Amino acid sequence: MKITEVKGLEVLDSRGNPTIEVEVKAGSFKGKAIAPSGASTGTREAVELRDGGKRFDGKGVLKAVEQVKKISKKLVGLNVEKQKLIDRIIIDYDGTKNKSKIGGNTSTAVSIAVFKTASAVKKKELYECFEQFNFKERREMPVPLMNIINGGVHAGNKLSIQEFKIIPAKFNSFKEALTAGVEVYHELGRELIDKKGVSSKNVGDEGGFAPNISKTREALDFIEKSIEKTGYSNEVFIGLDCASNSFYKNGAYQIDGKTLEKNNLLDYYDKLVKDYNIISIEDPFNENDFEGFSEIKSLGIQVIGDDLFTSNVERLREGIQKNSANALLLKVNQVGTLTEALETARVCKKNNYEVIVSHRSGDTEDSFIADLTFGINASQIKTGAPARGERTCKYNRLLEIESQTKAKLSKKILKFT
Repeated sequence: MKITEVKGLEVLDSRGNPTIEVEVKAGSFKGKAIAPSGASTGTREAVELRDGGKRFDGKGVLKAVEQVKKISKKLVGLNVEKQKLIDRIIIDYDGTKNKSKIGGNTSTAVSIAVFKTASAVKKKELYECFEQFNFKERREMPVPLMNIINGGVHAGNKLSIQEFKIIPAKFNSFKEALTAGVEVYHELGRELIDKKGVSSKNVGDEGGFAPNISKTREALDFIEKSIEKTGYSNEVFIGLDCASNSFYKNGAYQIDGKTLEKNNLLDYYDKLVKDYNIISIEDPFNENDFEGFSEIKSLGIQVIGDDLFTSNVERLREGIQKNSANALLLKVNQVGTLTEALETARVCKKNNYEVIVSHRSGDTEDSFIADLTFGINASQIKTGAPARGERTCKYNRLLEIESQTKAKLSKKILKFT
């Protein structure tokens, strides 16, 4: 069925900042998508198109809405099911490596809205429509990486590390894993109030608590105690997103009030992994340190490249060649179209890299990444704490998918335990 209309609308994300929603129509069928926005971004990400000026402190997206009008002229009349063709038209129209002409926010919303409309035309669930991209293996439910203490640029505290995550992995179902994660989250809230006062239960951008603490080990102690008190010491593990670009300055790392060279930072991580039940670390070194991302694999943990790869297939291929990391964080808006993101996911799978589909810190009520995660059979999803509607909508959609498909929880991450 042919596309009959493509229109953009300025809406708000979870931080109260403007973002763009795109609606695509094909006859009586339609699909909508809203672009998320990151705070901790890699330098090679697709850039957002913002208005500048005083309105919304320069963060308005009316320029992006205007770009949608121009893109619409190129897409109306095309078969909405030709995702690769449509994405190629968007890429060629932009003509830059980082989507700086039309904005990665614009292209992301258009691309996903097209996919959703095609799904409606086919009368299929979104996750079923990824088979056309050769994601046809037996699907499993993803293990959730739940960010329950926020630090770094996601919170107003002095924690250097950006995300302290729990990983409820040793369960048979997503529902059981999510239940355990929620119970640990609430126990953590009680522990923080008891030791740090009621204000410590304030939440950061991703729904995790943002207590007034500054030391990594103090945060980990709180989480470890909460896991123990809920009785999940054998089932729930810990992960970190260091987002180390944010504390990398002048060739060294400023963490916990100390200045560490790379080798010292590796020793620092080694001690944390030995002292706590940590099985996954994201962005442990700055985004250009392929060697560091290779060396840290000696700890036997999952090493996730986010800023290292920015979902870019060429960066991923360089990382594979240099034996850097063993997992990739997949964010569609880092590259700007669904086709490009899916190509990166395919290369990951061919080279035995785990794929973790991720939200952004400035997210929305759009639950698309839940279907994306299941549709491409990614082993994990990162979508924040079990709090704030823009986070829980993804968890709730995964519960629906599990109910529909009876799929079991992925066991792939357990190789790092």
